[in-house]
Amino acid sequence: MTSADTQDTQAVTPPPPPPAEITYTGQYSINPLGEVSFRKLCGQLPSVLRRIARMSWDVDRRAVLLLLVCQLVTGVAAAVLLAATASAMRPVLGGGSVADRLHAALPALLVVAGASALTRGSAAVSTYAERRITPRLTTVTDTALVEAVCRVEAAAYAVDGFADRQEAAEMGVIRTHVMVSDAQRFMSALVKMVTASGVLSVLNPLMLPLLLLAVLPAGVGAVLSARVDYEIHYANVADRNVRGMMRWWSTTPKYADEVRANGMTDYLLYWYRSLSERVDGRTLTAAPRTLRIALVSSVVGGVFLVATWAVLAWLAVTGRVALALAATAVVAVQTTLAALSQVIINGAAVFHTSLYLSDMQAFLDDAEARAPDRGELAVSAPVEEIRLDEVTYQYPGKDKPAVDRVSLTLRRGEILAVVGVNGSGKSTLTRLITGIYLADKGRVTWNGSDLARIAEATVWSRTGLVPQIFAQWPLRVRENVTLGQPRTFDDGEVWQALDAVGMREAVEELSQGLDTLLAREVFGGAELSGGQWQRLACSRALYRRPSLLILDEPTSQMDPRGEHAIFEEIKAIAGDRITIVVTHRLENTKVADHIVVMDQGRITEQGGYDELVHAGGIFAELLALSQDR
Repeated sequence: MTSADTQDTQAVTPPPPPPAEITYTGQYSINPLGEVSFRKLCGQLPSVLRRIARMSWDVDRRAVLLLLVCQLVTGVAAAVLLAATASAMRPVLGGGSVADRLHAALPALLVVAGASALTRGSAAVSTYAERRITPRLTTVTDTALVEAVCRVEAAAYAVDGFADRQEAAEMGVIRTHVMVSDAQRFMSALVKMVTASGVLSVLNPLMLPLLLLAVLPAGVGAVLSARVDYEIHYANVADRNVRGMMRWWSTTPKYADEVRANGMTDYLLYWYRSLSERVDGRTLTAAPRTLRIALVSSVVGGVFLVATWAVLAWLAVTGRVALALAATAVVAVQTTLAALSQVIINGAAVFHTSLYLSDMQAFLDDAEARAPDRGELAVSAPVEEIRLDEVTYQYPGKDKPAVDRVSLTLRRGEILAVVGVNGSGKSTLTRLITGIYLADKGRVTWNGSDLARIAEATVWSRTGLVPQIFAQWPLRVRENVTLGQPRTFDDGEVWQALDAVGMREAVEELSQGLDTLLAREVFGGAELSGGQWQRLACSRALYRRPSLLILDEPTSQMDPRGEHAIFEEIKAIAGDRITIVVTHRLENTKVADHIVVMDQGRITEQGGYDELVHAGGIFAELLALSQDR
């Protein structure tokens, strides 16, 4: 091929496709604030403040009481400050020498200084109380979110929009960092505003409504701007969620070899940049709207503010208000105006926070509704029999069942092998047997009790599962085996589990043995090979000594020696439990007492190894293909 041909080929190479647009047609396609009135939005503030107070009360009651006392002190200090200011203004603006006037005003000025110091001290104590509450409150909400996701029925993960609602709820957790401070500042400003407004109303009733009109447009603008911000946040939820996942997949060292060796770096950067620009584009589109809101609210507020000062000047010039009272009114106007502004700013911040807290609470409520509620029956050991009667399960949004009318009996002491092509329903079948999923139709029973009526914890406490995609926990070797459930204070049983899978030598070669942290990304951590990780996953299941042991492709990454050791161990311990092996390596099914072949969610063949080899069905076909290499 000539250089010209090469250039022509490169010229017609299509550009990489941009990230797909993610849209919903269900309940999550509608912005929950889209049809809500401005009045209703503002009406949310009391309920939000009550929610913040309740959450804070549950975390640290003493700190909440301290905050309330500080608000009371702030209000009293503000009232004393204005009263003392009025007392000081009379001698200061009266007759006599400067020294005499200052001497007469000195007691009131000392009270002013004391009230100011008390206000500042109260603010410092409020900050201390807030810092006692905020970290723990953030931890509580964050933990609640993690717990909610961990405890939902596994089927919830397949519900349209579940992951995006989780991402939106994460924003609620983030907002808890500022939630208490915003609420505390709002209440403090509100107390100051009420106090100063009372003084101002006594001086002249006309001043207060003018001040309210001067600040109200700013409040309306702040709430409307918060609404626009949330609208953009809501539109970007799905894209931010996908971008966050892709960021981790692109940058984690676990997949660095694939990214680099396959030349994926440029495309991933293009993809990430494109998605970021899409998110930024929605944000920039909203900028003119927020600018218009800000300009209109500022102009209207400015007009009323000028009117307020004009009225005060007119009252003083015409003698309707004494000069000393006019000076006090100036201080009261300034105090009220500052307090009103803070009420508006922090009220808008509290309102803004309430939007994300509502997302978080809605997700937690939904997750709670999706948590298992299966009854209080318990499974006792040993598990003699597990039976499936006409079991059917269909994933949400799918057209046909993943498991369709399957009947099967598993007995203690037997090894069952499950085989079939990809997508035939093998892994879904194991999820139904363990109760990770509950059947849509039919029943799964353990020792005669329906899984739908058994407390799930008692089932899973007797289950050992090595899934096809297993976790590589960033924990020490010991915890990777016990996973936080040690049975004794010594490591004897840990080493037994490691010996069973042939991992003793590999662990002893690590720098700190069982105490070695298995996370190369952390200083001092170590990494295992793929096969070693799989052996460790198997040791974790064996350590549990389960009544039901399920191994889904347990040796796919192992060398022949490791694979042989695992299946020898399976045979050795099979007598005390029910064992299920899911595998594509059909030669490994020789270890099984019974084999079932799945196709399109149904059992199409079953029997012993020799029987299926000569049956001329799918098993024989797959075995012949595996040997024809």
